[in-house]
Amino acid sequence: MTIGIIGAMDEEIHLFKNRLTNLETLNDKVFEIYRGRYHNKEVVLVKSGIGKVNAAIAASVLINNLNVSTIINTGIAGSINHTVALGDIVISSDTQQYDVDVTAFGYKLGTIPRLGTSAFKADQNLIELCKKSVDDKIKCHIGRIVSGDRFVSSDEFKQLLNTEFDAYCVDMESAAVGQVCYLYNVPYVAIRCISDNADKSSLISNQDFETYTAEISAAITLNVLESM
Repeated sequence: MTIGIIGAMDEEIHLFKNRLTNLETLNDKVFEIYRGRYHNKEVVLVKSGIGKVNAAIAASVLINNLNVSTIINTGIAGSINHTVALGDIVISSDTQQYDVDVTAFGYKLGTIPRLGTSAFKADQNLIELCKKSVDDKIKCHIGRIVSGDRFVSSDEFKQLLNTEFDAYCVDMESAAVGQVCYLYNVPYVAIRCISDNADKSSLISNQDFETYTAEISAAITLNVLESM
């Protein structure tokens, strides 16, 4: 079993690079990719870069070129649900792209016509492993994560996402990974630690807190690897 891990930014993969043994850098024209071992499991780690296209290509590379059997997408996100606070963990029940818009043809916002589904269910076994891997001191939620190529920093847009999708948090990669895994029938889950409230306060950058929350998500992912 080879497990693929996707993080968009350096902050989201840093902890893995320090914990994986037998770490080697793989040659790739686009991505920063590492192979190593953790608790006797083979792990392939990729820094995808930010955004849905980057995440989708990275997931495809992991599946088709590196033969991973499972993908975990780890990182940070903005809270959409009022019950989800800074520092909380959201484990994806499913993921959906909020910026697919063919409402002009009568479809609901976020629907991808002719695909069969637009909400990509995470693997139930991985969800349970993630849930068990979260420290009791951290509040954990299981719910929908929505993704789009936009940094959400508007109270009005946040409310729209909450109303239209009943989402727990928003990011820029999870649903793209979910769609690729759906198409290739590969189990996946997204783990997100909340770094901002997806409103106007999110424009106030706090790099230290982003790093802190990214490392919480990564630490939970490592716990999942131990239990697999």
